Amino acid sequence: MREARAEDARTEARRLIREILGEEQLSAGALLREAEAVLGTERVTRCAELVRGAPLTRRSAELASLAGLLVGTRELGADWWERSRAEGAPAPGEVLRTAGSADSWTELTVLETLAARIADDAADHVWGSPVAVTDLNSWQAEDRITLPRDAVPGQRVVVSFDAGGRLDAVVIRRPDDDLGSNLDFSSLRYSRPAETQWSWGVAAGLGPHRLIGEDPDPYQAPVDGTAARVLYDWALRHGATAEQTGREWRVKGDVVAAIERVDWMWRSGEWFAWWRGVAALVDGDPAQLSARLEEIAAAS
Repeated sequence: MREARAEDARTEARRLIREILGEEQLSAGALLREAEAVLGTERVTRCAELVRGAPLTRRSAELASLAGLLVGTRELGADWWERSRAEGAPAPGEVLRTAGSADSWTELTVLETLAARIADDAADHVWGSPVAVTDLNSWQAEDRITLPRDAVPGQRVVVSFDAGGRLDAVVIRRPDDDLGSNLDFSSLRYSRPAETQWSWGVAAGLGPHRLIGEDPDPYQAPVDGTAARVLYDWALRHGATAEQTGREWRVKGDVVAAIERVDWMWRSGEWFAWWRGVAALVDGDPAQLSARLEEIAAAS
């Protein structure tokens, strides 16, 4: 059942990528070439530097962000990169030129930040600026937002819930004669840059995603053999097949490919500690790796 849901997500992601980008086979090289034609050589060269500087477990997310930026630039025009926001935020081009790489999963990277911004701007371009922001952690529909002063019964207003994500709220008159609203969950939608970012990440998977001209190949870097064996054996004991784990993990590319095949996110909660362990193994974080191995050993 879990495997079926994972494959359903990948199938939908591939469909969206074919629809939006017109691509069947996804690769980092093809994405960078297409992006260069739209964003320009200077911007894509800088994007590639940021992708290369990110931990390998984040490379897919960085490339997915670039895919979102590609589609967003097509929709909004190349001058989007030089537009400052009214609240004083620097123009995207300045952010791209001056910011550094993020070191951990606790913060958004430059490309993720810019992808979120262009997803929101594209949503505003299509549906107008939202009147309010909410979250979808609760499916309660009634009175989740503060209505604008000029709201009238029957009106539909746009509400933001995520980067590039929008839904409508319907203004109604309550029995006490006050105005209220109901979120219309059937109206939930995402802008095309947001859809592209999600789809590229899911369809292309964690990798390996090699970049042209990388020497040495980061995926050929060796991993800690003892730690790799512990995590490899743990995966087999907890339901992964030999086909999914693959051959003995000797280099980072072996581990990245296995993480992708195992589909750990669709498994039980105990797999989260395993993911943090293999991510630390790939990204070269000995303190995190040691802590996760201790956690796994304590739970065994």
